[in-house]
Amino acid sequence: MRSHRSAAAALLVLAMVLTGCVREGGRIDMGPTGGTPVEGGTATMALPPAATPNWIFPIGAPGYGASYNSGIYSLLFTPVYDAVQDKAKGELSTHGPGTLGLTPRYGDGNKTVTVPLREGVKWSDGKPVTARDVEFWFRLVKANKAEWGGYSVGAMPDNVKRFETLDDHTVRLHLARAYNPDWFTANQLTLMRALPQHAWDARTDGGRIGDWDRTTEGARAVFARLTKHAKSLGSYGSDPLWKTVNGPWRLAGWRDSGQVTIVPNERYTGPASERPHLDKVVFKPFTTADSEFNVLRSGGVDYGYIPPSVMAQKEKFEDKGYRVDPWEGWAATYIVYNFNSTHGGPMMDQLYIRQAMQHLVDQKAMSDVIWQGSATPTLGPVPTTPKSQYLSEAMERNRYPYDVREARRLLAAHGWRTKNGTARCVRPGTGEDQCGKGIEKDAPLELTLLSQSGSTETTNMMQELKSSLSKAGIELTVRQQPLNSVLGNSVPCGAKDPGCDWDMSFFGTAGSWYYPLNPSGEQLFSTGASANFGNYSDKRADRVIRGVQYSPDMKAVHEYGEYLAEQLPVMWMPNPAYQVSVIRNDLRGVAQNPTVSFAPQHWYYVKKKGAGK
Repeated sequence: MRSHRSAAAALLVLAMVLTGCVREGGRIDMGPTGGTPVEGGTATMALPPAATPNWIFPIGAPGYGASYNSGIYSLLFTPVYDAVQDKAKGELSTHGPGTLGLTPRYGDGNKTVTVPLREGVKWSDGKPVTARDVEFWFRLVKANKAEWGGYSVGAMPDNVKRFETLDDHTVRLHLARAYNPDWFTANQLTLMRALPQHAWDARTDGGRIGDWDRTTEGARAVFARLTKHAKSLGSYGSDPLWKTVNGPWRLAGWRDSGQVTIVPNERYTGPASERPHLDKVVFKPFTTADSEFNVLRSGGVDYGYIPPSVMAQKEKFEDKGYRVDPWEGWAATYIVYNFNSTHGGPMMDQLYIRQAMQHLVDQKAMSDVIWQGSATPTLGPVPTTPKSQYLSEAMERNRYPYDVREARRLLAAHGWRTKNGTARCVRPGTGEDQCGKGIEKDAPLELTLLSQSGSTETTNMMQELKSSLSKAGIELTVRQQPLNSVLGNSVPCGAKDPGCDWDMSFFGTAGSWYYPLNPSGEQLFSTGASANFGNYSDKRADRVIRGVQYSPDMKAVHEYGEYLAEQLPVMWMPNPAYQVSVIRNDLRGVAQNPTVSFAPQHWYYVKKKGAGK
């Protein structure tokens, strides 16, 4: 059992064990040293394949939760808390110069948490950032929680009994019960935002700014207005709503194609250490990894990536003045099962079928052959790498190793027989040796998978999975779509809802889910959670998830991880590095945070000996 008196101390323990990103002496070694720092310049960063930024409002909607969306708007709107990385030591914490919140203080037996805010910070229109701006965020999400992508039943804002403003720069949350400070800081306080109440709190366009958010009806009207603007992607660059920012950057352009350009916020009033050095940063989208590779090879991006399949060519980039560095993520990678699918739902609901399918996922072969050894196995909901205090010894064991014979045995034992290459149910019913509830006689074991397009590795992995499943008579149809389409089509749905006919979904080319510092699963696997795309529901899973939220005893995390690893709420897949980064040698200050946030305000160019930038 760990002490629960200091969430910050607990987070620093995790920071020290995230050894995948920290080198000897605690420093991040990001490439060559030397050179004279210079101010100015433009850096172009390549976005993941088929990943088009499409959301700017700092309250993410379901289906708009890709990491690059929050990564970009967090540069415009400073988070209250976030996974921030110490530039000198490489350690991770939830607060620092790059956050609005200072060290949180827990009291009353962990039933209250006091959040002090950094003083002197102003919005770009000169108005101060105050506790009222955090209250504005809270009241919007409380009144519109079903439309918030970060919502999980029983979690924020349900777990806050009362929101109290102590002064202009301090708020206090009175919690519904005692919570584990490690979890609450890492997974709840990091959801909080300060939004410009003085500029946004209007019910209609052109309407009077007021305290409308302080009534449920008013908060819903305000939220609907802001969400409508957020869905107008083409107007981001000109919409005055998005010009009131408090972060180190402001928006200079956001094209329909997804190319985003940011420039320094000349009215930024945060810490001097967070002031940008560059004149401009461009986030450039690509339809495929191959198209990005070609532009990178010609020098068209300063911070890009190469497919793992061409790792053997990294010397060519090094010879051209780049450094190659895999960006390892604090993540899990999986295929979602849709338990409410109008077609495959009854089959997904059978644990033995999920077990058989997991036995047909050859994670080692996929990593070795497709990912060139750059992927690690996902064995459950807690990442196996980098090593952490959250991972028990039992979670390091693969419960479902690749085993075609065992997969066939499981299906045969429950009434399936393969004929003409397809397994069919020959013993319908709910007995121990029968197919299971809702599966009719002669029903074929045929499933449809929505898969992210744009990546050769993902395409090859899905074809490998299709071939492997066929060895046990499971017929898989793979339908590839751009990432945003897969996310948009994989939202939670009812069995009879239009569009609920998909059986499985994959959006994990760069990892499916990047955790906050505590890898709990309330957003992913608890009943009714907004990111529980497959409608998974299990009473014991809900209980062990709550255990992580409430108990500071690390055994609670271990029980959660071990149970979900066994129950297979999703199909565990190899977890690749977020990307194999290729970065110009003269671009410095790049720290590849394992939670996949980025801080271009720390980037700068250096003069090379005998040359300009």
